[in-house]
Amino acid sequence: MTCPDTPVQGAAAEAPIHIKRKWPQEGHTRIPNWVYTDPDVFRKEMDVFFGGKTWNYVGLDCEVPEPGCYKRNWIGDRPVIMVRTESGDISVLENRCAHRGAQICWQNTGKVKDFTCPYHQWNYDLNGNLQGVPFRRGAMGKGGMPKDFDPKQNGIRKLRSVNRGGSVWATFADDAPSFEDYCGPEVLAEIDHMLPGKKLKLLGYTRQLIPSNWKMYLENLKDPYHATLLHTFYITFGLWRADSKSECIPTGGGAHSVMVSHNEGKKKTEATSEMSRFRDDLELLDLETVTPRAEFNRGRVGGAWVFPAAQFGIQANSLKTRHVIPRSPTEHELVFTYYGYEDDDEEMTRLRLKHANLLGPAGFVSMDDSEMLNQMQIGVGGYPDGKGIVEMGGRDTQPTDYMVTEVLIRAFYQYYREAMGL
Repeated sequence: MTCPDTPVQGAAAEAPIHIKRKWPQEGHTRIPNWVYTDPDVFRKEMDVFFGGKTWNYVGLDCEVPEPGCYKRNWIGDRPVIMVRTESGDISVLENRCAHRGAQICWQNTGKVKDFTCPYHQWNYDLNGNLQGVPFRRGAMGKGGMPKDFDPKQNGIRKLRSVNRGGSVWATFADDAPSFEDYCGPEVLAEIDHMLPGKKLKLLGYTRQLIPSNWKMYLENLKDPYHATLLHTFYITFGLWRADSKSECIPTGGGAHSVMVSHNEGKKKTEATSEMSRFRDDLELLDLETVTPRAEFNRGRVGGAWVFPAAQFGIQANSLKTRHVIPRSPTEHELVFTYYGYEDDDEEMTRLRLKHANLLGPAGFVSMDDSEMLNQMQIGVGGYPDGKGIVEMGGRDTQPTDYMVTEVLIRAFYQYYREAMGL
């Protein structure tokens, strides 16, 4: 199994792009501003992290309930299709025609009998096998494909994929480690906690385009320090606070992380004097908005970041995945997928949907993050030679049992530098 000090394997040695940049001499306690803006850095990240020996979140199996149901998604900047095949299995295919590379699926979801490229109508079955080429033998005795053209050798590439508790993951690398070894025991425990093998029920999506580098959101989900200061709802109603029992665990050599806390409700303590956004005078007419019904997590909130671009977590009674899709050096898309369990009663489903309002583009909490990441991108963009400081909680990369720390960010950049060859 991958242990916390064993790095997740990337593909840095295979990447053709050489970054002519020098990391600050302080090492992983400093983050150079150019990692958020440089096009060459972005291109290499797409190859090393998303096209390399990593496992990437694609979706939940409840999103494709019947044969022919598909979901379009992205692994970095590479479009892919998750589809339920006639056998009931799930395949993950490259979303590009083997002929000229055009996207085959243009809709995010749908149901089909097979896939046909709109450009030249090459047709594929649900496993990506080529089963039809218009004018393959030509027209009126002229043209057509060469006689030795073999459809069996010219289908859509099918990625190696796994289904863990209803979550579907894929990799472009045939020699990537197993999904279990890639995640390691800590991350697997979190996935299994959220996805215990029960049938899942899709509740909905939110999507937004955030004008910041994709790593900024990754850092944001590895940063309990900001959550104890920025978010009024978290702080005031005890959903996430610096004085709560907590854990911050870097794993996968720093690529992955586990960050959890315990909901202790609204209270005033010595620590709240440091929280300028703590509102002891703030009361909600609808306390149900911040009051979860007891269930399997027993008040434990948070979850795991599975590098490069996914997080599983629970907040109040809202179960969700977060998926980051890089669009450019200075933009990323963020997709929340909200789900429940098929055996949830009507009341629990209602609460899962209601508590989803804490998060997403206009969430009581998440809208703070979106705005701050935009402001951070503006700040670093004008000063490419500047650098950020990540020394809160020390300079090491060891797990902590407190929130006033940037250990998960430090551990990530320790991994990042090695994988990127910086």
